[in-house]
Amino acid sequence: MVSPELFIRSLRENGVNFYAGVPDSLLKNVCAYITDNLPADRNIITANEGNAVGVAVGHYLATGEIPMVYMQNSGIGNAVNPLLSLADEKVYSIPLLIMIGWRGEPGVHDEPQHVKQGEVTLSLLDAMGIPYIVLPEEEGSAVKALERITKDCRNTSSPHAIIIRKGTFGSYKLKNTRTNDYPVSREEALKHVVDILPEDAVIVSTTGKLSRELYEYRDEKNQSHRADFLTVGSMGHSSSIALGIALAVPDRKVFCFDGDGAFLMHMGAISNIGNLAPENFIHIIFNNGAHESVGGQPTLGLDIDIPAIATACGYKSAVAVSTVEEIHTIIDRAITMDGPTLIEIKVGINSRENLGRPKSSPIENKEALMDFIRND
Repeated sequence: MVSPELFIRSLRENGVNFYAGVPDSLLKNVCAYITDNLPADRNIITANEGNAVGVAVGHYLATGEIPMVYMQNSGIGNAVNPLLSLADEKVYSIPLLIMIGWRGEPGVHDEPQHVKQGEVTLSLLDAMGIPYIVLPEEEGSAVKALERITKDCRNTSSPHAIIIRKGTFGSYKLKNTRTNDYPVSREEALKHVVDILPEDAVIVSTTGKLSRELYEYRDEKNQSHRADFLTVGSMGHSSSIALGIALAVPDRKVFCFDGDGAFLMHMGAISNIGNLAPENFIHIIFNNGAHESVGGQPTLGLDIDIPAIATACGYKSAVAVSTVEEIHTIIDRAITMDGPTLIEIKVGINSRENLGRPKSSPIENKEALMDFIRND
């Protein structure tokens, strides 16, 4: 295993002192080390991976220093445009390093949403003309590999990638954690919401622990999962999926269960929701201010006024709540009101360690939901 401290020190010795990106579970130890040991203006946790490339390019333009962008391989899609139309050697020729967590690596068990991405990760980089290395797990070899790729990146003045396999980094626990004193956990808040919903309501839940909590609560109550679309991948797109459903079935209440990190990742989606104004759309954001599923690094969710943003985008009503009593009151009201409605539920950071995963496949989930919408 490679020590996160050694990894960052080696990059610093090769002139890399600036980081921007979106945290990933395979990178959580090194991201935690960066968060604890670099100034905030040297580690920018961005809303999405394309933003990170843009910030990194700006840093290079101002300083001439090679920056590092970090992401899960699923984030390559968000970064393709700025990598090819901005940083590529045939455009502005920007030297930057991209650290990519290799979820779904062939031969390594992973969740369904990572399998295809894992299969094509290296071929995607080949197609984009981005040279890469798979970081060795032996520390001496890793140090030499970092020296070589940084030198190549500088000499060619073009993006280069460092692929990180599962288990590459040694342990490091984040010390600079964000805490909040909101009394209700996300799982508890979710349960209160689900208990109030109409039986024919459709739920689209975002990727990560929230969908897993929804699945387990349905099991706990011996309920069907047919009304729930569990967005196991495609972070940030749940609200758009819910919008598509809401427009097609205006007689059904459609709930989007969103997270703060996912909401921020593609926040522009709410401009469509506000403009099209489906009256049956209720957007619930469970906001704990953290990328909890991938290590606990902070988001800006608790630093911005989400209801004000939604109102400015055309939502008919938007409100923030944080207690059980407020949750019940506002959900009861939202069900009877014309939407689109946004409800921000501010929650604590305290999910269960033993949280399970859905037992049904994504295709089974899709088919059950489609049957529910058509026949119930």
